[in-house]
Amino acid sequence: MFYWLYEHLSAGGHSHVPIINLLKYLTFRTVLSIATAQLIVVAMGSRFIRWMQTKQGKGQPIRTDGIQRHIIEKAGTPTMGGVMILAGLIVSTLLWSDLSNVYVWAVLLVTAGYGLLGFLDDYAKVTKQTTDGISGRMRLVLEAAIAMGAVALIILFAPKAPEAPDLLTSVSFPIFKQLLLNLHWFYLLFGAFVIVGAANAVNFTDGLDGLATVPVMIASSTYGLIAYLVGNFVFANYLQLHFVPGVGEVAVYCGAMIGAGLGFLWYNAPPARIFMGDTGALALGGGIGAVAVATRHEIVLAIVGGLFVAELLSVVIQVGWYKRTGRRIFLMAPIHHHFEKLGWSESTVVIRFWIVSIMLALLGLATLKLR
Repeated sequence: MFYWLYEHLSAGGHSHVPIINLLKYLTFRTVLSIATAQLIVVAMGSRFIRWMQTKQGKGQPIRTDGIQRHIIEKAGTPTMGGVMILAGLIVSTLLWSDLSNVYVWAVLLVTAGYGLLGFLDDYAKVTKQTTDGISGRMRLVLEAAIAMGAVALIILFAPKAPEAPDLLTSVSFPIFKQLLLNLHWFYLLFGAFVIVGAANAVNFTDGLDGLATVPVMIASSTYGLIAYLVGNFVFANYLQLHFVPGVGEVAVYCGAMIGAGLGFLWYNAPPARIFMGDTGALALGGGIGAVAVATRHEIVLAIVGGLFVAELLSVVIQVGWYKRTGRRIFLMAPIHHHFEKLGWSESTVVIRFWIVSIMLALLGLATLKLR
């Protein structure tokens, strides 16, 4: 919205006004996006939590087969805190990004769509007081449909790079600077797989106070930098990255995600006053997956989001092995509960997982230079 204001005033000959001229800079708008999203979430926080406590009664249901301490300490904590996150994330993005940019609308489509799915899932859990929400199969179908819609939007309307006209339907590989695998329209399935996988991986990670929030901010910081670099021809050429015209605007969205995460962490830090629920986890994970697709750094997401991948795989392996043999590999899945069962305190698990997330983000960034 403010970028449109800048263009409108510039066309009228007011571009010489310093404060207006600053709006053309992506870095300036990204910083303001961080601050705006954080302020919105913090301002909503206490009022929203009190309102949710009156509406939800018993709060989010806790697994009875899980960590017994959680049943005592976390029972009654309200969920759906993702509404706060989405408010800050979406409003800030709309205020500070270029709304004519197709990448912005693609990532917002995934964020809002997955946020709605998560909200319906959380609502079903709270009203029925059960850990089972919407049918898993139905949710996956809807997630895939939303993701394919966003990917199709990018393929059809995003500007093509003159140096690589097939880039929008191709998979790029870290380290190999020239290697592209053109999937053509099969890229719809690949892109949807990345987005759906990221959304559910973050959702599985969201099991302890602050555990998912900080790694999400770390991943969004990493991809904000990637978006800025690959969307700038000079930097992309210097680093021998595939130039993606227009994708730099996604950095504003990533900034909004960082700010919304900071604001939410104020209330989600141990002991959490509210949980983000599927409303926040699905939306944030899907958003990161959509940014990875937009920047053509889908495979790097497996490195940057390696913590999320480990959480998801621990559940898949646990369920698959149990169905096959009747035995468990982990004491409890997702894997953060396994370490709790080993005797690690909740804060120890959370902080050590944060450290792992930082290390993986740095490793993912290193692939930008290793060409």
